[in-house]
Amino acid sequence: MVVTTRRADAQRNIAAILTAAAECLGRNPSASTSEIAKAAGVGRVTLYGHFPSRAELVDAVFVQAIAAGEETLGQIDLTGDPRAALGRLIEPSWQLVDQYRSLLIAAQEALPAGRVRDLHADPMARVEGLIERGRAEGLFRSDLPTSWLVSVMHNVMHGAAGELQAGRITSDQAAPYITATLLAAYAPPD
Repeated sequence: MVVTTRRADAQRNIAAILTAAAECLGRNPSASTSEIAKAAGVGRVTLYGHFPSRAELVDAVFVQAIAAGEETLGQIDLTGDPRAALGRLIEPSWQLVDQYRSLLIAAQEALPAGRVRDLHADPMARVEGLIERGRAEGLFRSDLPTSWLVSVMHNVMHGAAGELQAGRITSDQAAPYITATLLAAYAPPD
């Protein structure tokens, strides 16, 4: 009985820590573990008992954010014209980037670059499949590697987040700008 109670308490603490970390890092990518522990209603010792480093905590929160995003993106209809499908994919993808941009900054600061890229593997695979289909149909360029075109989308999305942060565009402008940029970039050369 005591072991079951401890496990239940531990699970509640982990859930509270992850929720608090997502909220704190969502507001401030530099939020400290002390701030996160306080928001979670636990002590730092408890936080570090579950997440031995800030990087491990950031990683766990980022994994949850990617999983939530995948749930959303997995529901998008990517059938039909690949250009139209790309447009349908960009809006919700941008909303996720916008929603989690502070968390992304925290992840980029706390985690190795390879880890951040690895966590984007599923969303990138979705884009890769769409690009491959567009190439097969002659609608997307085939003179550049698919991996490069996927990287272009990733970088344009994150560049838009930087432009939003700098106040040069609004969140509402970003998705249409991203769509126009990518459709032009993916169009076969004349």
